[in-house]
Amino acid sequence: MHSIYFEYMKQRYIRLVFGLILFVASITASAQLSGIVRDSLTNEPLPYASVSYEGKGVGSISDVNGAYRITTRKGWNQVTFTAVGYTKKTVNFLPGITQKLNVRLQPSDVRLQEIIVRPKKEKYSRKNNPAVELMRKVIAHKSNQRLEDNDFYQYDKYQKMTTSLNDVKPEDFGKGIYKKMPFLVNQVEPCVETNKLIIPISVQEIASQKVFRKNPKDEKTLIKGMNSSGIDQLFSTGDIMGTVLNDVFADINIYDNDIRLLQSRFMSPISNSAISFYKYYIMDTVYVNKDRCIHLTFVPNNSQDFGFTGHLYILNDSSYTVKKCTMNLPKKTGVNFVQNLDIIQSYEKLPDGEWVLKDDDMIVELYLMKQLQGIQVRRTTKYSNYSFKEVSPQLFRLKGSTVKDVDAMMKGNDFWNQVRPVPLTDKENGMDSFLTQLEQMPGFKYTIIVLKALIENFVETGSKEHPSKFDFGPMNTVIGSNFIDGLRLRLSGQTTAKFNPNLFLSGYYAYGFKDNRSKYKATVEYTFDKKEYLPREFPKNSISASYLYDVMSPMDKFLKTDKDNVFVGLKATTVDQMSYIRDVSLKYERETNSGFSIEMDVKNRNDQPAGNLFYIKNDDAKTMIHDITTTETSLLLRFAPGETYINTKQRRLPINFDAPIFTLSHTMGIKDVIGGDYTFNMTEIGLYKRFWLSSWGRLDAFVKAGKQWDKVPFPLLIMPAANLSYITQRETFSLINNMEFLNDQYASLDLTYDMNGKILNRVPLIKGLKWREIFKFKALYGSLSDKNNPDKSGDLFLFPTRNGQTTSFAMGKRPYMEFSVGVYNIFKIINIEYVRRLNYLDHPGINKDGIRMAMLLNF
Repeated sequence: MHSIYFEYMKQRYIRLVFGLILFVASITASAQLSGIVRDSLTNEPLPYASVSYEGKGVGSISDVNGAYRITTRKGWNQVTFTAVGYTKKTVNFLPGITQKLNVRLQPSDVRLQEIIVRPKKEKYSRKNNPAVELMRKVIAHKSNQRLEDNDFYQYDKYQKMTTSLNDVKPEDFGKGIYKKMPFLVNQVEPCVETNKLIIPISVQEIASQKVFRKNPKDEKTLIKGMNSSGIDQLFSTGDIMGTVLNDVFADINIYDNDIRLLQSRFMSPISNSAISFYKYYIMDTVYVNKDRCIHLTFVPNNSQDFGFTGHLYILNDSSYTVKKCTMNLPKKTGVNFVQNLDIIQSYEKLPDGEWVLKDDDMIVELYLMKQLQGIQVRRTTKYSNYSFKEVSPQLFRLKGSTVKDVDAMMKGNDFWNQVRPVPLTDKENGMDSFLTQLEQMPGFKYTIIVLKALIENFVETGSKEHPSKFDFGPMNTVIGSNFIDGLRLRLSGQTTAKFNPNLFLSGYYAYGFKDNRSKYKATVEYTFDKKEYLPREFPKNSISASYLYDVMSPMDKFLKTDKDNVFVGLKATTVDQMSYIRDVSLKYERETNSGFSIEMDVKNRNDQPAGNLFYIKNDDAKTMIHDITTTETSLLLRFAPGETYINTKQRRLPINFDAPIFTLSHTMGIKDVIGGDYTFNMTEIGLYKRFWLSSWGRLDAFVKAGKQWDKVPFPLLIMPAANLSYITQRETFSLINNMEFLNDQYASLDLTYDMNGKILNRVPLIKGLKWREIFKFKALYGSLSDKNNPDKSGDLFLFPTRNGQTTSFAMGKRPYMEFSVGVYNIFKIINIEYVRRLNYLDHPGINKDGIRMAMLLNF
């Protein structure tokens, strides 16, 4: 979305566009504003509503069908709507252009301001409170609304996600960005819900069908059509923007205990625990679409907790069904970057008496900094054609939980006109024309190149007419350093699916100016199904071969990023024990839609110690070993049900960490095959699970264990995953040194408790800063059998030393432990943690404590 901010434009083009603007202004008197005025609750037209330019003496009224028409005047950009029994509404619009403006007026007894639902001074009691008693009954009856209790169900779903520049000011036209890109003025339209002017810049639509079967349980989402237009088309790594938006602004089910939104969990107003989290107030009884409802408002006890303020309209009968729900974030919410968030849900009764969700709409106003242009994301979701008849068994034989029609992205206007319950606005419909104008701007091409390098970490070599077949990058690995290389320069790149949709080439060349050696890697990967851009697009089914020669630390394999990333190159401890590694490998990867994956690898590795690392046999002669060679095969089984990703050009990233992950791996070394020096077997198992604790945050837990079954020298023993940099890394120990502990069996525990500001949001002097607290505890228990201990068994290597002191040790009977206390969301981006080591403090060269940092953007 930043791609519209570029800097150059020819003066002649400016004069031409301003001439067009003056021409439009000259015919302003003939431009008209028209639309329909409706009741916001019942959606019924409002006859005889007043439409006027307040204070100007000019106006009109709506007819019996709620329709109105009023002539626009130059310089008048606000129109006011009033009706008896309704709250007055003033809406901004762009004068001089004939346009449609439909308006919804709220009944005067239904207001969303937080001050209404939360009295400033009150003595609130849950005892003998009729609002609380009503909510207890609503919660007790919510299981009756579960669609999953039916043997079958299916429905159609239409969803539109529109991203827009928000709160555009007419007085800014002709200045700043609008002076450089005057065609933006033609893209302006009013947002009726917020009374602000917006500029739509991206639209995504999905038309789908959901089918469900209770026994055996199965459900499928059948995507019938997908349509995307706008600035996300400028980036060629798949539907990143749409995928992220759909995750961040996910569908909402108020009958769930926790509502997943903005990649966090919010307490539902009808959660099983909601009574202790929210305060409830009965306001009145009202009619909503001819159904008599009890109007009830709610607000969290602490406005900075992750909850909502809002309104529930509950049927005034024994079913205690929610007819309509509106929710907002409190004004003092602890959520970042969100200026305003409105959710409106409405339910309808089917002929068989079942109540189902009909509308689920959301508007979010975002800003990175108040000085910068804000963004509006509007999600419109409509449900229709519910059926509880038996679903064809054929549909459940389709592979995967989400099945996309072959022609889903090629559906024409006839299809979309049929499935859209609400039409696109004129500006949404003209997105392609807007993008064309954008691309024709002078300097646009070079601006996009720079933006892509910053956002995607790669530089493309193609254009829109000739898509890139080869990308240079990642760019954050160009300059680096380490103990062996000294200054290190690296050039990397990869081909794309535009070169070949099945065959992908990648690699790098690097040079160290201290050891004066070249390093390099080359990979050839063949995917058995065609890819849109990258070989790692889900689901993977590929075979690859690679050749590598580079200098590495034993801990590099534990990094979640590239080892040459300039930021992780800054080390918190001495890393001078490294190796020159020469790898030849052949790998097969296969993923399934169920979340199960398999990875098989055959590798031949030559390991030559470098720096202050030496391989010395524990014989009388202390024989120096120049290098070792292993030939190994490995099998990795992984199961992560429900895991979803986005594909960047550098790596695949999980959208969230909610999915549990189970891993099982076994590596077998084969002696005397392609020079292999050792026979060995190593097995590892791992489990990850995230536990959401409602308003108390979340707990991430990693449990791992492993065993080296055979007698091997220390380079083949199990080393703990140590993070040697100042940057925080998941699943690593922060204060263990390089190869500090050498085990042939281990078990580890890694706990991260993110309280999401539960404590700090209650501290009077700092709660306005929105800081959030995080606690971590990590433990490692390991042991070394006598057969792999060089002090007790021969034909092994002596453990590494530095300046005559041993730097690697077999663990004692105590587990290694460390904990950290951190504060994140400092200036909304900085994460700082204090880490403390609890034991093994007598080891040489260790840090007892330290500071670790990260740059993280969180909502």
